[in-house]
Amino acid sequence: MVNAEQRAPSREKMERLACLLLVIRHSAFAQIALTRAGSPYFLPRKGNSRGATSVTSAHSTFLRKALLIGALALVPFGAGRLAAAPPEKTQLQLGVGGKQLLYYLPLTIAEQLGYFKDEGLDVTINDFGGGAKSLQALVGGSVDAVTGAYEHTIDMQSKGQDVRALVELGRFPAIVVLVKADKAAGMKTPADMKGFKIGVTAPGSSTQFFVSYLIAKAGGKPADASFIGVGTGPTAVAAMQKGEIDAISHLDPVISKLQGDGGVTVLADSRTEKGTTQIFGGPLPAAVLYTRKSFIDANPETTQRLVNAFVKALDWLAKASPEDIAKTVPEAYWLGDKDLYARAVRASLEAYSRTGIIPPAGMETSLGMLKEFNPEIAGATIDLSKTFDDRFVRKARGK
Repeated sequence: MVNAEQRAPSREKMERLACLLLVIRHSAFAQIALTRAGSPYFLPRKGNSRGATSVTSAHSTFLRKALLIGALALVPFGAGRLAAAPPEKTQLQLGVGGKQLLYYLPLTIAEQLGYFKDEGLDVTINDFGGGAKSLQALVGGSVDAVTGAYEHTIDMQSKGQDVRALVELGRFPAIVVLVKADKAAGMKTPADMKGFKIGVTAPGSSTQFFVSYLIAKAGGKPADASFIGVGTGPTAVAAMQKGEIDAISHLDPVISKLQGDGGVTVLADSRTEKGTTQIFGGPLPAAVLYTRKSFIDANPETTQRLVNAFVKALDWLAKASPEDIAKTVPEAYWLGDKDLYARAVRASLEAYSRTGIIPPAGMETSLGMLKEFNPEIAGATIDLSKTFDDRFVRKARGK
């Protein structure tokens, strides 16, 4: 038979229980429990030099309350985190079209600072020659998700494919159109780019969408220009320098490099809120993380962890200096000039999303942009609510 002394919980055990509650969530209830651990409920038995506690009704009541308080404290504060389901898929293939471009900087930050690993994910990044190619990889099934332009979700819906954005990475496009100075001298509007050879990251990418919109809005026809894929790094710079193209629609650091070299004129600049509003009349979401709805449905925990990593990257970028960023990215991103890269970052910092959530007005602006030059989308019925799933970013931010 177990005697009363054996049944009595020791003071040490009670203190450990209370301390555990404190560690778990700094619970005010646990602090009360710890205080009471030294209360008169714990009285040494007479004649017992070891300080064993006696069993009293108060003692039992306190133990029950402590356990109940501990259980209740866990539910609202830590239970979800402690009992989080494991990711359905830990090894992921992620596509991007020009990883070194500042358009995709949040992806590099998430990778370099280990945010994917912190979320228990092993992410392999596949860098394609442009956004259109990374989209093709998603459709073909060779990647699980893509960091790419938001407008691709609209374009794919018009084609009957359900692709959804999960977190906004860029709130402005940060795309700039440069024209060679000798060509710009005879231009009055973007419609005068008829016959131009225009460099873009890749045909069908957001850089082509951007300049096509400018031409169409000015009354021209995008089909009257030639769009040439020049890649996303040094090859883009070389194409302009060698005169292989007359104009270029591109991103930093390529744009800052070409401006520094001289001989170009800025036709349009969407790196700031002011510039974006002047061009489009409102906000225009840029880079996002997107994937197929079927992937989201089959892998909700994996999806959440991916979004968590990108939200951490956005929060880091919101506080980092251009110099901090330059030190964090691989040296290959600098195009041979660290100071140039830092200047490019400074010119584009305003473009990164502050919340990760695409505003409805931004979705409408994107649709309006695409309708301007894409007859297929102009004639389609688009449900914008099905282009962005905000559940995961809101959960990541505790909303």
